[in-house]
Amino acid sequence: MPGLISVSERDYIVNGVVANIRADGRKRHEFRPIVLETGVISQASGSSRIKLDTTDILVGIKFEVETFGSRSDDEDASHEDGVEASAAATLEEDLQDDASQDRGRVVCNVECSPSASRSSDRKELDNMATEYSEFMNRVLNAPHGGIDLKALLIVPKTSCWVIYIDVLVLDMGGNLLDTIFLATRAALQNARMPKVMLEQVGGRYEYDVSDEETEIVKGWEDIPIAITYCKIGDRFVVDPTIMEEICTESKFIVGVNRHGRLCAVQKGGLGSISPNLMVSILQSAPKVGLGLLGDLERCLNAESQRINNKLDPIGFLEEHGFMQ
Repeated sequence: MPGLISVSERDYIVNGVVANIRADGRKRHEFRPIVLETGVISQASGSSRIKLDTTDILVGIKFEVETFGSRSDDEDASHEDGVEASAAATLEEDLQDDASQDRGRVVCNVECSPSASRSSDRKELDNMATEYSEFMNRVLNAPHGGIDLKALLIVPKTSCWVIYIDVLVLDMGGNLLDTIFLATRAALQNARMPKVMLEQVGGRYEYDVSDEETEIVKGWEDIPIAITYCKIGDRFVVDPTIMEEICTESKFIVGVNRHGRLCAVQKGGLGSISPNLMVSILQSAPKVGLGLLGDLERCLNAESQRINNKLDPIGFLEEHGFMQ
């Protein structure tokens, strides 16, 4: 992202953060309003689009049956493009381990569209997408990731469901990772997984995937959201804008679930964080996270009412005036 900012602009942003009045009028721990829409990709099993001001994220969910030990190089290339080989190898090793053959898994991939990178360094964006993909894979495949991975098992030590989460960054207005997790949660709430009928025939298990019956993703309610704290001066803010990110010395990412439990932490940036500030962040994260989850839940409820009332979604083409 662009790193040019004048001294006066930086001072204005830093002084505003110190005074707890940011450039857009928010306080340090306030998020921008969420604009949400689900079911925007007809070909996907679940999808969502979320905007925080100019930050625009599209997420699609797809389910595939996988036989343990059958992943090919082509599959890795098609579903994990942009994720480093080391991360893919780690997932493969986990899959081959006997202890991991009693569950399914989640594969996440983040990409930036050309329109989002028009004023940014492409290599820097690719590195950022790789970092976010790896972070999502670690969090959502961990025991505290929320999704019931054991419920994705079809036949023990034979086959399982794989949830592919594809994230496309349409526009960048700051705070990408938090918005990505919000959009992922909304897409998983919207997703419907085909039901599987399992029966034992001659000492072997056989299964049939239904073309009509579906079910929700078990545990989607417990997946954490990310709260990124950005250190500006000697204070921290959440949901930073692009200009605030330029002024950021270091970042501290905290994962929080609906019970207010901390599920993940990660330090970013070159600056240091004092122990006192770190404790302050960890103490405030549950409150901030629960507030953000409440805002998202209200948006999801409004979206459910729209669907129940059979109102058409806005859609990309209509929103941009192409359906008139």
